[in-house]
Amino acid sequence: MRGGRRGRRLLLAVLAAGLVACSPAVDGSAVPAPGAVVAGTPRPSAEPTTSTPITSTPTATAPPTTTRPGTGPTSATSTGSTTPGTPTAPTGPTVPTPTTPGPTQTGSGGPSPTVPPGAAITALGALPVKGRAPSTGYERELFGDAWTDDVEVDGGHNGCDTRNDILRRDLDPMVLKPGTQGCVAASGTLADPYTGTVIDFVRGPDSAEVQIDHVVALADAWQKGAQQLDPARRIDFANDPLNLLAVQGAANQSKGAGDAATWLPAQRGFRCEYVARQIAVKGRYDLWVTAAERDAMATILGDCPGQPLPSTTDTSVPVTVR
Repeated sequence: MRGGRRGRRLLLAVLAAGLVACSPAVDGSAVPAPGAVVAGTPRPSAEPTTSTPITSTPTATAPPTTTRPGTGPTSATSTGSTTPGTPTAPTGPTVPTPTTPGPTQTGSGGPSPTVPPGAAITALGALPVKGRAPSTGYERELFGDAWTDDVEVDGGHNGCDTRNDILRRDLDPMVLKPGTQGCVAASGTLADPYTGTVIDFVRGPDSAEVQIDHVVALADAWQKGAQQLDPARRIDFANDPLNLLAVQGAANQSKGAGDAATWLPAQRGFRCEYVARQIAVKGRYDLWVTAAERDAMATILGDCPGQPLPSTTDTSVPVTVR
């Protein structure tokens, strides 16, 4: 509950400060690179107020003085625009400017944590919020052949299918199958990010124990903007390492096409990274979120306001050996 309130306060603070911009990219493609400083448009400064100087004459009577409780005499003609005889209001805390994110005082919840540039909560505020479109017309084939290498994303045209690219990246340690030019993963160990379990992968009848999950599911993407993408862009989406993770097969099946409002990893320690990756994917491919999905993401990020978007190092696939 605390994370939910804090996440909503952070998201509102980001939106109010004008910090939201296009979602930072991971590799400099359609969306700016992660870690880029996201700054809002500075608000116009208030028109300066000019005080009329008080001119004294040789015959003027000395100004009266007032005494405040606990202080010494104070001249009623102190500099500035204070009216003589009127106590000066105490100076309040300085409010951070939009281009310098800082703690924001909130009513009963106290100050919110500082939101660093490039944080996932900032990118979340930049995503459009719309309703879910109908799933009419969705077919897996609309996202291309499964695990095709003919794509314009990391790992594309490297002579190896996308599934093996992700297995080589996520299995540690990993053993290659001989004679495959460094492409096919024969065995390895997966530290499953969704459940926290350790799985011994061996290629063969039980290969499905480890599956490749689309972090933003294809059917979910179809209902939130992918219908408007051209075919080549949809194929890139389905094979982009940013949107792919090797996970426990059973966890992948339980997720289905769920979004953050309906499904989250059982391993709570991975949830911040998980929603940050979903936000990065949706930003890169111009997809939107529903209001419920946005609120669920903000709730998770309320417990990790400094969570960054994934970097290229986190998502890139190892090169093949030819």
